Amino acid sequence: MNEIKVGLLGLGTIGTGVAKLLMTNADLIAAKVGARITLKKIADLEVTTDRGIALPAGVLTTNADEVLTDPEISVVIELIGGYEPAKRFVLKAIENGKHVVTANKALLALHGEEIYPAAARKGVEVLFEAAVGGGIPVISAIRGNMAANNFSTVFGILNGTCNYILTRMTKEGVDFADVLKKAQELGYAEADPTFDIEGVDTAHKLALLVSLCFGTRVNFSDIHTEGISSLSSVDIKFARDFGYKIKLLAIGKRDGDRVEARVHPTMIPVNNPLADVDGAFNAIRFTGDFIGPVMFYGRGAGMDPTASAVVGDIIEVSRNIVAGIGRRCAPLGYRDEAVATLPLKPMGEIESKYYIRFSAVDRPGVLARISGILGKYNISIESMVQSGRMAGEEVPIVIMTHEARESDVRTALDEIDTFDIITQKSQVIRIEDNLE
Repeated sequence: MNEIKVGLLGLGTIGTGVAKLLMTNADLIAAKVGARITLKKIADLEVTTDRGIALPAGVLTTNADEVLTDPEISVVIELIGGYEPAKRFVLKAIENGKHVVTANKALLALHGEEIYPAAARKGVEVLFEAAVGGGIPVISAIRGNMAANNFSTVFGILNGTCNYILTRMTKEGVDFADVLKKAQELGYAEADPTFDIEGVDTAHKLALLVSLCFGTRVNFSDIHTEGISSLSSVDIKFARDFGYKIKLLAIGKRDGDRVEARVHPTMIPVNNPLADVDGAFNAIRFTGDFIGPVMFYGRGAGMDPTASAVVGDIIEVSRNIVAGIGRRCAPLGYRDEAVATLPLKPMGEIESKYYIRFSAVDRPGVLARISGILGKYNISIESMVQSGRMAGEEVPIVIMTHEARESDVRTALDEIDTFDIITQKSQVIRIEDNLE
């Protein structure tokens, strides 16, 4: 086979990067694959915008069916994002016997259970290296070189926007709203940053990582998800004083026959390698029974790193085509019939150490009332700090707890927050001292 023809859905930032890479390094790719990869058709709603690349005449179209139904196209690259029409296009490509390469973590997190069996029935591949960590080759490592390991944990800093914001807050002492505005001006954050700052994007990626690491189906809606919008520079400062940094952390753990999957701001020790992941960078840390702890680090987004991951998947499936192989590996790295449905551990049963910040009126007996309620619900105090003493005015009270049960902490805080001495809802951040 001298040529493999591929089709692209979506010519946005990442799609442009993919087209550019396929054309720029065409000779190099052909030398590695054994066939030339040709971008036959690109479907996009906007075909008049100059993307800065010179495409051959007739390649661009506004009709996705020209990609999905062309019998010469062997691989469809889906880069339009979102749920629809991406889901419909991917399923149609599969039904027409085409391999699929995508960067769409949201689509796979919500609809993978429909897409993966469809690919199995047609004997085609669904590859999605770029869906988690941009250019970091984490998915191929899980499915490939690390496949012999039983994984016990996966921790990730998976959203560059949030990590950029938290890094600025930590280094400069500025508040969330100010950094978010700057991030939007610099293009690190979308005009509507909700998916990023509220943890949804991170939860999409965690759903894929948990499925890959633990061989289980994950209902995305069951993943406990919190964002960073409620964090204050005060919390950043207290964290530093206690020897921690705050990161938006994706946490996956195997707990017997159950799995933990949660996304929330987390205090991690300053001497942990994840604490040094700053700016728009991503990192994913695994622990396997034979390989031990492993961490991947790099650019988690952007045109070039993400395009590199997408084209890497195209190369992988093209090598299979050249070798006469159809579907070599199931999307999650497990045989389809071996994928389990392990229940998620309810968030209320999670046990952790906690940072709790109260805003309270400075009156005699305040600390006694708060500590009394915590003790009532079996929450043991490790340390306590009260900043400032201005009788009758609001002061922050910070408590670090020993390990406690999430449901107990929530019940206690619900009760404390009703006190007339509490001026605003308490701030809670979980602490992960052991990231092995």
